[in-house]
Amino acid sequence: MTKIYYDRDADLNLLKGKKIAIVGYGIQGRGQGLNLRDSGIDVIVSQRPGGKNYELAVEDGFTPISAREAAEQADIIQILTQDHLQAEIYAKDIEPVLKKGKSLLFSHGFNIHFGYIKPPKTVDVFMVAPKGPGALVRSQFVEGAGVPCLVAVAQNVSGQALQLALACAKAVGGTRAGVIETSFREETETDLFGEQSVLCGGLSELIRAGFETLVEAGYAPEMAYFECLHEVKLITDAVFASGISGMHRRVSDTAEYGDYTRGKRVITKETRKEMKKILSEIQSGAFAKEWMEENKKGRPNFNKFRETCDQHPIEKVGSELRRMMPWIANSLEKKPQAASR
Repeated sequence: MTKIYYDRDADLNLLKGKKIAIVGYGIQGRGQGLNLRDSGIDVIVSQRPGGKNYELAVEDGFTPISAREAAEQADIIQILTQDHLQAEIYAKDIEPVLKKGKSLLFSHGFNIHFGYIKPPKTVDVFMVAPKGPGALVRSQFVEGAGVPCLVAVAQNVSGQALQLALACAKAVGGTRAGVIETSFREETETDLFGEQSVLCGGLSELIRAGFETLVEAGYAPEMAYFECLHEVKLITDAVFASGISGMHRRVSDTAEYGDYTRGKRVITKETRKEMKKILSEIQSGAFAKEWMEENKKGRPNFNKFRETCDQHPIEKVGSELRRMMPWIANSLEKKPQAASR
């Protein structure tokens, strides 16, 4: 049975006298860093100068320093940069000063699970992964609530790695909602699979396919946009709030019947077969290798894919239609440039 921890299971006293370094003041870095500080933890921030995230850290009252300095000073080093940057930062700035007794903390298991970062056997390695963006982690904490977190331990040298992870989770508000124990492998592989098959890859391609089908059949692009993209939020909000069954109660009976009778004609046995193939590529490390190589080569495919996506007709139509709905842009929170997941 999955173990879930709450406030009573975590002890913030374990972090007393310890200094936590946030390496990367991006999406998660800011949210977690501010929450840790407000929980009474001694927090230092590492962020390269010259960008919005550096300026934001200064505005928030931090004095950003280099990753090397942060790693030297901290007892717990939390690496929150993007996946493809972590191994280089670790090798250059963290590993040389990673003394016995220090701890490495992650919010995603990619580099540990796939072996791009191989810590010495003299340090604890654990994970605290909020299941929400950093802005939500922060706003829920300020409101006295919290975002559920995952915790995992890869190395338990001190004998207290899990307890330290739970203390960190409590300090960012996670134990207010509940913290689920998992493993680096499970967190990494399920996260990548969800992104590729459903949340990003699957959903984006489904939206474009629906749009193209309607436009090719002679319907107005504006109508296709509204029916295949704009209303996705209405459905996902309902699913988010009350599950798929609850969403069914919030749409028309006609829509619900169409779901039951037509959905499996879109997501076919072949689709599920391809999902299993995608999962196997993740499990074998093939995707991780492909992504790291893509970055080493300067992202030629990534940049081409992004350009093609930006030029799709649905983007032009959407840009024009969203001008009619200024409340959409106004509802988006001001966020720093992405420096983590």
